[in-house]
Amino acid sequence: MLLAIVSLAAPALAHEEESGAEGPHNWHELSHAWGTEPGSWLGLIVLACLYVVGTIRLWCGAGVGHGVRIWESMCFIAAWLTLFVALVSPLHPWGSMLFSAHMAQHELLMLVAAPLLVLARPMPPMLYAMPTTIAHRLGWLSNRRWWSSAWRIISLPMVAWLIHALVLWAWHAPELFQATQHSEWIHAAQHTSFLVAAVLFWWSLVHARRGPAAYGAAILYLFTTALHSGLLGALLTFARTTWYPVYEGRTQAWGLTTVQDQALGGLIMWVPACTIYILAALALFASWLRESDRQPRSRQFTCKPGPQHAPAENAR
Repeated sequence: MLLAIVSLAAPALAHEEESGAEGPHNWHELSHAWGTEPGSWLGLIVLACLYVVGTIRLWCGAGVGHGVRIWESMCFIAAWLTLFVALVSPLHPWGSMLFSAHMAQHELLMLVAAPLLVLARPMPPMLYAMPTTIAHRLGWLSNRRWWSSAWRIISLPMVAWLIHALVLWAWHAPELFQATQHSEWIHAAQHTSFLVAAVLFWWSLVHARRGPAAYGAAILYLFTTALHSGLLGALLTFARTTWYPVYEGRTQAWGLTTVQDQALGGLIMWVPACTIYILAALALFASWLRESDRQPRSRQFTCKPGPQHAPAENAR
């Protein structure tokens, strides 16, 4: 999964020159502005082709809904459209003019595309679409001891939570964030790390659970993520000075000061993000209750005594 999505957030594959300050200055220009990085377009096209071909092959052999469930295919379509909006739609060039638009990109990658990709589980159909030799080679690599050991460690919910938090806070340090506006390579690294860390985080919560007690841990990780990401959003919202001077002279075209634009970006990180994390935690809590209710019933059913035999003298 992680290797398959790296290219999606790497727009610098064939676009090495530095990012300029040019971008849409009004709504008319915005409607005609699109991301032109070949890496993003190529990654989205390859991802879609592999998934569609693999799904068709699976459904032709086993029937519609087998191998790839219909709701999983719907999740993939929604994830792909979200990636399209975040990486190549007018939102992408808009992010070079407004910090708030840039923050909207990040939230789409981490809070919408990533969990949808995790739910979609696109790797089986994508492997099914590849030539047999390549699919076998990838399977062989994934079974190597060094990779299995590394994956067991980084997919632990606590480790995935820590990676996700470090990536989020590190990229919002002023020096690193401003560097993304001067180099498409750094910008690509930012988007790639956001997407990969978020996929790892959501995967560890959804697919790495073992037993009912893990539901409680997953809820705790979601709650603490809402707290620390909300704290970062609040700091941006209430800051009286500009954290990212690179946006000075760009936001005026949209009727905002840099501080106002920064506050709007902080609100985007704070309110919608926390809402999604809390809703996900509530969904896990509901699943936890259902699991807890199902287990006693299962034990009661398996331990229920059979019908007692009547005494011999009453059986005449």
